[in-house]
Amino acid sequence: MSNKSDNIIQLDFAEEMKNSYRDYAMSVIISRALPDVRDGLKPVQRRILYAMNELGLTPDKPHRKSARIVGDTMGKYHPHGDSSIYDALVHMSEDYSLSVPLVDGHGNFGSIDGDGAAAMRYTEARLSDGAMTLLNNLDKGLVPFVPNFDNSEKEPSVLPAMLPNLLINGTTGIAVGMATNIPPHNPGEVIDGVIAYIDNQDITTEKLMKYIPAPDFPTGGTIINQSEMAKIYATGEGKIKLRAKTEIEDGDNGRKNIVITQIPYTVAGNKTKLVETLAGLMKDKVFDEIYDVRDESSKEGIRIVIEVKKDRNIQNLLNGLYKKSALEDTYGVNLLAVKEQQPIIFNLPTLIGEFVTFQEELYTKEYQHLLEKSQNRLEIVDGLIKATDVIDLIIEILRGSSSIKQAKGCLITGDTTDINFKTKASEKEAKTLSFTERQADAILAMPLSKLIGLEILKLHEENNTLLANIAEYQRVLSDKNALFAVIKARLKAYKKTFTIPRRTMLENTENTGYVEEFKEEDIYVLIDKFGYTKSLDSASYTRASEETLKEYAHIIQMKNTDKLCLFTAQGNMFQIKASAIPKGKTKDKGALIQTLCKVDKEDILLYTSFEELFESQLLFTTKNGFIKQVSGAEFETNRSTIASTKLDADDALVSITVLTAHDILSKSMKVILLTEKGASLGFLLEEVSELKKSSRGVKAIALDSNDYVVFATAQDSNLESFTYNNKTLSAKKVRTRKRGQKGQKANLDLAE
Repeated sequence: MSNKSDNIIQLDFAEEMKNSYRDYAMSVIISRALPDVRDGLKPVQRRILYAMNELGLTPDKPHRKSARIVGDTMGKYHPHGDSSIYDALVHMSEDYSLSVPLVDGHGNFGSIDGDGAAAMRYTEARLSDGAMTLLNNLDKGLVPFVPNFDNSEKEPSVLPAMLPNLLINGTTGIAVGMATNIPPHNPGEVIDGVIAYIDNQDITTEKLMKYIPAPDFPTGGTIINQSEMAKIYATGEGKIKLRAKTEIEDGDNGRKNIVITQIPYTVAGNKTKLVETLAGLMKDKVFDEIYDVRDESSKEGIRIVIEVKKDRNIQNLLNGLYKKSALEDTYGVNLLAVKEQQPIIFNLPTLIGEFVTFQEELYTKEYQHLLEKSQNRLEIVDGLIKATDVIDLIIEILRGSSSIKQAKGCLITGDTTDINFKTKASEKEAKTLSFTERQADAILAMPLSKLIGLEILKLHEENNTLLANIAEYQRVLSDKNALFAVIKARLKAYKKTFTIPRRTMLENTENTGYVEEFKEEDIYVLIDKFGYTKSLDSASYTRASEETLKEYAHIIQMKNTDKLCLFTAQGNMFQIKASAIPKGKTKDKGALIQTLCKVDKEDILLYTSFEELFESQLLFTTKNGFIKQVSGAEFETNRSTIASTKLDADDALVSITVLTAHDILSKSMKVILLTEKGASLGFLLEEVSELKKSSRGVKAIALDSNDYVVFATAQDSNLESFTYNNKTLSAKKVRTRKRGQKGQKANLDLAE
């Protein structure tokens, strides 16, 4: 008996994971996410179209329930979730996503607004005319068929696409470690480009772009970086900048309207969100120029109206909307497709070249099929014509034979054994017969009506037609130029069927900066104890109750053109533009201060407006007992973060006091310091020098070993108290000495 351990296979975990992941990645790349370069379809799309074709859902037939289509696709060819199959079916019906939809949907298949399709049990579908260009000739053996997932059916590994679907409709797919993003193009332009490639297979990208200048998105809009298209088409990668199409109209009450009639392709299927974003920009007063936003779209087309207040710069507003909304967006191009089970990035000429090579294969097989079919038919027609000439003999053979097999043998080989003939002459003539097996079958199946003179004439006409066709097929197959002429002729026919005017316009537009337009006004910045920050206009602040305002740890009055300045114990200053602080109401939570600047986990000692800061002096006091005055003008900068002072490695700020001009000129300001060990010291403010922010400062107090400053303030020497750690202490009990001396321990309680 063998040991169970003998059946255990030892595997290296890392190697097994690598191999398994590689297999999974290739499965996703080849079998799920990326299109075949020949027909431009992902496997799920190909299987849906094939299943619909098998159900007979051609454009001339009634629509069939989508649930039936999904069921057949899933059960026979695509063993994945029904929702993913239905989503793919819906996508192939979207005229705002595809230049030539492949599915003709009936019912609610969603909309450009972002509305989802109805459940598959409610909708119906059939193949479109565009889909038939991919499915025609499927029965002629032009493409290989492979077993399905359970080996119960056969499915095509590629469709015999005779329209360049990959370029016309584009595609999007995310695989493992790679993605494809091929934009849709104008059908007429693509066909012209394919024909130009056939005429000159060494054609350059530049010359090819005379026919295919850029993508043509179903949603229209404008490509504003046309000059970059040559590089994108040459490399197969790049970014297209798309902009909505807008018009300026006269509105009510002397106002002007910006009317959006076409949207960027990236917003297709999400128009409602775009409208909500525009309305949000108005509501949040990001653009004070906007009076109203309305969506007046209908079946006739898109119409989004932005009503602009009187006497405002509309072009400047448009520049701002392009910058802060999806009215201008970027489409990342990546011409990635599968060729011979390998993902490859193509450029425009090689992508068209693969389609042309595929067409050459398809048309060669098609004409071989037609030639074989015509030759087989010619054989039969020739036999029938010969049979009409000896029809009396054939009838005699049939009447004298005891079986069809015996009669057929005589027709093919002239074997007259055991056949009863009326005369020896007939038997002798029968021995000369030499019909082929196919001819013999046709003769035996021939109805007597074929002996009518008119029918015999038709056989001769058909014979002549077949001879002409065979000659033509042989000519096409023997001459590559003739084959290409046939391909071009069919493409030109497709062009007449599917041609549409270009929808996406092409420009080279410089991005003009937006100059923010707003009136200077007072605002109030409210910061709660958790660091949540928002701004209120004067009217909202005035309406707020005292109880509500008590909830906020800091309230700073400033202009909406000003900046909020934050000073930290770590010696840094952070700036936040007032416009960047979320506007809101008293009930709104606001945004965390850490999300508005890079203050992170630093301890904030002071909040102030830059305007107040500029007109003041700051008194810095550190833990190690250094002090200095710094002019607020020192902190004027465009940078969001600067060092506010110089600190030793073991030092930190404990206090930053704002001093007005009156404080400094009064000569009566007293600095009060407290230490951890209970020492206190007071001295006149005029003893503290004004220094640069880059200096460490001067000695404020002589500290005992292991002692450090915990509190500092500056106030009028006539004041009798100050507040520290939520306690009111006596200022008069703090002994006034010279700066830099040791502090004195004293009980500063007011009650004693």
